[in-house]
Amino acid sequence: MEKTLEQWRLEGAVFGDLMDLRETVWLNPALGSAGEVIPTLPVTAADVADASARLRRFAPYLAEVFPETAEAGGIIESPLAEVPAFQRALGYGPGKLLMKLDSHLPISGSIKARGGIYEVLCLAESLALNAGMLSPEDGYQVLAQPRFREFFRQYAVAVGSTGNLGLSIGIMSAKLGFRVTVHMSADARQWKKDLLRSKGVTVAEYAGDYGLAVAEGRRQAAADPMCHFVDDENSKTLFLGYAVAAGRLKRQLEERHIPVDRDHPLFVYLPCGVGGGPGGVAFGLKLLYGDSVHCFFAEPTHAPCMTLGLATGLHDGVCVEDFGIDGRTAADGLAVGRPSSFVGRVMERLVSGCYTVDDNRLYRLLHLLAESEGIRLEPSALAGVPGMGLVCGGAAASYVKERNIFPENITHIAWATGGSMVPPDVWREYDLTGAALRAEP
Repeated sequence: MEKTLEQWRLEGAVFGDLMDLRETVWLNPALGSAGEVIPTLPVTAADVADASARLRRFAPYLAEVFPETAEAGGIIESPLAEVPAFQRALGYGPGKLLMKLDSHLPISGSIKARGGIYEVLCLAESLALNAGMLSPEDGYQVLAQPRFREFFRQYAVAVGSTGNLGLSIGIMSAKLGFRVTVHMSADARQWKKDLLRSKGVTVAEYAGDYGLAVAEGRRQAAADPMCHFVDDENSKTLFLGYAVAAGRLKRQLEERHIPVDRDHPLFVYLPCGVGGGPGGVAFGLKLLYGDSVHCFFAEPTHAPCMTLGLATGLHDGVCVEDFGIDGRTAADGLAVGRPSSFVGRVMERLVSGCYTVDDNRLYRLLHLLAESEGIRLEPSALAGVPGMGLVCGGAAASYVKERNIFPENITHIAWATGGSMVPPDVWREYDLTGAALRAEP
């Protein structure tokens, strides 16, 4: 960085808040019109449509090998839940709060089931088509046959992960027959490592952070011509897998007769680590709803890499350690020090803003949600919840006022990114922590 930390402090209050680990809000001064920005980007509506079609081709295979997807015909999708008791307990004001429960996605139980599984399926399809073993006209359930597992065993898949992306890549790759290694950072939860190993996945553990795990995974994969490295920091394929969620959410909103237009805007709050999941979902929503949808990224106070990347304009040219921030957080899925360059540049004129959340708030919200609605999430999945409060009279109220939006007409969606696969004993620890924090004066 060319500027000193003191110079950054003078650039705006948000930098001081970030360095001092205070919860803060950054509203994007570069936000543009979706109709003008999207045609300039390296991803298109046609790309998202192609991804959606590919997932439909794979649906018969997924329904066969993952029985938990059979009822939905092999489509990996999550519920959109009303949480009236939770909303009343929060006391955030007018508007309606919904939760998109990607925490309950089948197979790997997090938002990463979208992009991660999609990238592995893309790889499998490409290899099988090029080998003449598969044609687009085939029923893809043939991929469950032993001959395909033998074929895919020639190839390896690798990924660096704090946990949830590793679960989706590892479980899907192993099911198809790939040799798969997940390079996991020190902050990854032990139960996630144990689960992967139980599925036949090789787990490489590192004492360092997410960046080190990714770098080592990339280095090892580069030495093996038969290995595909899933690059969470730069993968367009992952991004498109996440973007498919938007069309499915649109159908869910229509089924509930919830309008989305200029007079009835949609505000979506997305927990953010390296950026692929929230960026892909937000891009898909912008394609469908344009300026009637407003997307905010939510990060832990100790790992605000996307906020720093966007606010400085440096994207992956900056990391949290450059600002004296340690990157240590209970929100392990968001414990990332450097943002995705690809996502940052795609979203720099589409995302409405970012905000940060303290770990203690995440725990308190986790306990409150379980108490009021019986929904169990992991800490990182609660990061989207405070967004409604910030918009309805909080630090981001100016955003609504400047756009002449009536708060009572807003539909708010907090994207819950993971938690259904957390072992009961681990979740109990989370809940007890949240209960203790809520009991404090």
